Amino acid sequence: MKKITILLSALAVLACAKPQPQAFHVIPMPAELSINEGFFPVKGAAVAIDENIDEASKAAVQRFVTALETATGASCKQGDGGFRIILNPNLAAEQYSIDIRPDGVNVEASALNGFVYACETLKQMLPPAIYGSQKAKADWVLPCASILDQPRFGYRGMHLDPCRHFWSIEETKKYLDVMTAYKLNRFHWHLTEDQGWRMEVKKYPKLTEIGAWRNGTCIGKDWSSNDGIRHGGFYTQDEMREIVAYAAERGITVIPEIDLPGHMIAALASYPELGCTGGPYEVWTRWGVASDILCAGNEQVYTFLEDVLTELMDIFPSEYIHIGGDECFNEQTGIPWDHCPKCAAKMKELGIKPGPAAKHYLQNYVTARVQDFLNAHGRKIIGWDEILEGDLAEGATVMSWRGVAGGIEAAAKGFDAIMTPYTYLYLDYYQSAEVDKEPLAIGGYLPLQHVYSYEPLDGIAPGAEDHIIGVQANLWTEYIATTDYLEYMLLPRMCALSEIQWCAADAKDWERFDASLDHTFAILDAMGLNYSLDCRGLIGLDRQPARTPEELEEYLATRNIGW
Repeated sequence: MKKITILLSALAVLACAKPQPQAFHVIPMPAELSINEGFFPVKGAAVAIDENIDEASKAAVQRFVTALETATGASCKQGDGGFRIILNPNLAAEQYSIDIRPDGVNVEASALNGFVYACETLKQMLPPAIYGSQKAKADWVLPCASILDQPRFGYRGMHLDPCRHFWSIEETKKYLDVMTAYKLNRFHWHLTEDQGWRMEVKKYPKLTEIGAWRNGTCIGKDWSSNDGIRHGGFYTQDEMREIVAYAAERGITVIPEIDLPGHMIAALASYPELGCTGGPYEVWTRWGVASDILCAGNEQVYTFLEDVLTELMDIFPSEYIHIGGDECFNEQTGIPWDHCPKCAAKMKELGIKPGPAAKHYLQNYVTARVQDFLNAHGRKIIGWDEILEGDLAEGATVMSWRGVAGGIEAAAKGFDAIMTPYTYLYLDYYQSAEVDKEPLAIGGYLPLQHVYSYEPLDGIAPGAEDHIIGVQANLWTEYIATTDYLEYMLLPRMCALSEIQWCAADAKDWERFDASLDHTFAILDAMGLNYSLDCRGLIGLDRQPARTPEELEEYLATRNIGW
């Protein structure tokens, strides 16, 4: 009798035990949220999709359903009583609403991006295993809640440099996957550099036969050294279309960059007649700012650029094309334009007076010609903030990287700007002051909390705020040669970026964000991604314990670390 009583008591406890919803740790935090009593069980829940929803949005919902089925081990049938995916044309394109009740979940949006973001919010509200690839035991329930959400900025970008070190198509898709999880919508793909040309151009095959490969790479920061290992690679046009399609399915627009007129050594090595001296040139094996650039006085250069951009536009449907414009002039080693007869003739033709500013006005001419060509084909240009020097033609968008001054100036002058200041958003900078425990980086010190602290509208003149159309972080890869290191530098700093881009300024909360990071780390684990744990006191790729404050003070005192 006693055994029966114990058994009945155990069964009663089990019967009373209710599944516990995942605590709400969604990044970026939704604009409007209320958590209510109760929960909805998602395992095996039915799914009903509005027949008026477009096919791309249906596919996005199906990716969510597939992830749910994989993680729970239960099939989701079509029908009522579960997830109801509803087209609501009254919502903006990136807006969505979620209403979770004990009897079902209503998800409403008007377009693909809204449905993608709603699904990503639901996934983050569930156990992290939903981001994995196998069945997992967990409390598969959603808390009852009401969410109405939309982003602060329309342009929410992340940049990747495959030129200094090449990243495969599969690695690039993985990059896009984590962008999707945190609701970014622009992928800035830096396709050309001094150290490698990465885009197949059918009219100029030498760009990839010669320009895509370098004969070694400097070792560490000894730019005179060479590891002797041939490095390179390029994307075929079909592969680039594959990335464009993969990104588009997830609400991400790919913005390609052809950096000009500087950072063109790989192109000059392929076609030396495009330079002021005629070469010979060699694809760079070191980092830094090269002297040689495209010849601004040579009409053949403009034919080349228009041909390249024509093929690029056939692959990339984005409204914006990034044309670089940064670091054209190395004052220490000389500027070829200063000694080039063709450039001198062009400056005379344009009425550009000799002097220190002449090079900027000549660069303005190059920029304007490319801008006119792209405008004629229905595209717009983005350029690094150097394009502001001299006279910039109307309609250009400025990407402010040398701090915030370029964006402030651009907005004041009536140009749209994207804020990507190195002081907050260059993710190739060290995450810890303990650089002896960190993998080699270009320099700088950019811990997670400093990224999170950035406010894009600080310093913008009243009335010019609408010209700040977005925010982006950049990940240059001079010293980043492995996937583990790439992901380590990206995460979780990109999660902080997502809140800068998405949340209203007064909705950001470091303590709330920090409290969500353990859940975020579990998601990243399920996705098979590496990440930094510096914010948890573990430094470097091998996650060594941080120094005590006293030890750190002593360490820093013995080193001349310049940020």
